[in-house]
Amino acid sequence: MQHEYAFEMAASAIRFGLGATREVGADMAELGFRNVVVFIDPALRNLYPVVATLESLEANKVPYTVFDRISVEPTEQSMQDAIQFATAGAFDAFIAVGGGSTIDTAKAANLYMCYPTDFLDYVNAPIGKGIPVPGALKPLFAIPTTAGTGSETTGVSIFDYKPLHAKTGIAHRRLKPTLGIVDPENTRTMPREVAASSGLDVLCHAIESFTAIPFSERARPEKPILRPSYQGSNPISDLWSLEGLRLTAKYIRRAFADPSDDEARASMMLASSYAGIGFGNAGVHLPHGMSYPVAGLVRSFMPAGYESAGHAMVPHGISVILNAPAVFRFTASACPERHLEAAAILGANVSNANKEDAGKILSDELIRLMYDLQMPNGLAAVGYSSSDIPALVQGTLPQHRVTKLSPRPATAEDLATLFEGAMKAW
Repeated sequence: MQHEYAFEMAASAIRFGLGATREVGADMAELGFRNVVVFIDPALRNLYPVVATLESLEANKVPYTVFDRISVEPTEQSMQDAIQFATAGAFDAFIAVGGGSTIDTAKAANLYMCYPTDFLDYVNAPIGKGIPVPGALKPLFAIPTTAGTGSETTGVSIFDYKPLHAKTGIAHRRLKPTLGIVDPENTRTMPREVAASSGLDVLCHAIESFTAIPFSERARPEKPILRPSYQGSNPISDLWSLEGLRLTAKYIRRAFADPSDDEARASMMLASSYAGIGFGNAGVHLPHGMSYPVAGLVRSFMPAGYESAGHAMVPHGISVILNAPAVFRFTASACPERHLEAAAILGANVSNANKEDAGKILSDELIRLMYDLQMPNGLAAVGYSSSDIPALVQGTLPQHRVTKLSPRPATAEDLATLFEGAMKAW
């Protein structure tokens, strides 16, 4: 195998500021767009993020159409519904106002509108064909309303593929939004439970990308266009990931405790974008790979703060963090220094720590944070038992895009042990 010798840093432009949402109409007008589609989370229709966006478009006389059939945790059906809508409208620009579900849906609609093909063609292998995005897409302006997914910075669109009861997605740097408008005003009405779940997603983005296999250990692609979005840890992504982790460690408890804490909410939005740039280039690994079947196989769990979903679900941030302590106990032997550095940022005293204890030290810090943020006590608390482990393993195995970035390879037997270890956190 010829090893990779280069990495490529790509990120969306970011505009950060209180009230910046109100500028989007001027942006659209100055760029001359006359047929804009605005993807919105229907739960936000009468709240500041959507109201400010639409008022800005109207004030700048920009014609627009609203699409609000967004599914919390999108599925291949909801994605295809959005694609059909976009294709029929032949829009010249996209705006997405919402969390990762809304932004990811807009990315997919933009792609298939511009380059129509069978739905699975662009979807990550082995579930889909993993065909690279052929060319440039229409401009997409992403306005996040949660501090979690970092989708405003990444070239990734994730959805729940119902036939396999597991999540998958499309990943290519050409999916990245043109501009992410990061406005702390947009998270004022975010429920504290959503702040906790989405904030823990930020935490895992940061730690997973920092501990991912180094880019130089990946196989070299045949040509540059085939270089994956998730390339492995590298010197530039490390900077963004660690700064995102520092901000999260400092502010996540405050953002959960007090929705009116403007400094904490603003800092968590910055942390989300920082970690998004980090993992959008380095990638994530086992906690995310294992999270997809946890979310896809849910039977009856109904989390507080997500009532608008109207169905059983394990929110993405929760499905990731429940696996994280067990995973980092497992992966620490591959790069103990990095696990200890992450633990130290979270508050652990590692001055005299042995490398052999790195996994436990980081795991203990994560469990402490989960407890403080009132997370479910392991997979058992969201409805799973040991009898579900074979199905959870089978749902994880196809997630090559992320599982192969683990610093320590995990077999099916390893995954079964990890899921067993994630059944209860404390």
